[in-house]
Amino acid sequence: MKKYDFKIEYNPAYSLLKVNLKYQSILAETGAMVYMSKGIQIDTNMKGGLMGALKRMAVGEGLFVNEFQGTGTLALSPSYVGDITHHNLDGTLYVQSGAYLASSPDIDIDTKLGNLDMIYGGMGLFLMKLEGRGDVFLSSLGALETLELNSEEIIVDNGNLVGFTEGLKYSLKRIGGLKTSVFSGEGRAYEFSGTGKIYIQTRNLVEFGKFLSNIVQEAVDIIGQDIKTGNKTIKIKNPYTFIPSEP
Repeated sequence: MKKYDFKIEYNPAYSLLKVNLKYQSILAETGAMVYMSKGIQIDTNMKGGLMGALKRMAVGEGLFVNEFQGTGTLALSPSYVGDITHHNLDGTLYVQSGAYLASSPDIDIDTKLGNLDMIYGGMGLFLMKLEGRGDVFLSSLGALETLELNSEEIIVDNGNLVGFTEGLKYSLKRIGGLKTSVFSGEGRAYEFSGTGKIYIQTRNLVEFGKFLSNIVQEAVDIIGQDIKTGNKTIKIKNPYTFIPSEP
């Protein structure tokens, strides 16, 4: 298949992928389309049938995949506030849940059944498996960096891992002793070894989830409370609506 004419703009924080299709097609995660030319058609289907759709659900993706085809400009963006990277795939790539944005139709989308290391490390029971030859676009929380190993070893925090190429070996390791795990915020991480590429995101998805959870909990805790400001009392009905009462 002919290579895409594309560019990634507004990176690394608010990345937007623009693809100029010329009688071509591209697959993308549902909800990723920002805008498209009138000459492009969209077809939503369960690529790989029901079994393929269920496998995508197992890695946190949607049941359906959108296929865009025709001629014109297509703009795609991820759900995360972060970066987009292009991978010229010729083989197999494993990616975390939510990291897939788009790919060539020639790329087979499947799942890899993991092991206990993956479950305890936070990757879940399944990884998305992308296989074939063509273009793959991944998204990340924060900026995205590519690490290339050449018969080397490296330790990556589980919350910063986006994906890795086939052939790399990995295992879950405890960093330091019990005191380090409890007080440093660094507990378990993946140790990779071999030759291949690892994609990491500069913001930790696990820690970001905890941060958002704390904000939501604080907002919930103040609902119904009265806050005095000067000679007025404000009753908080919900986190976004403030109803002043009489002084």
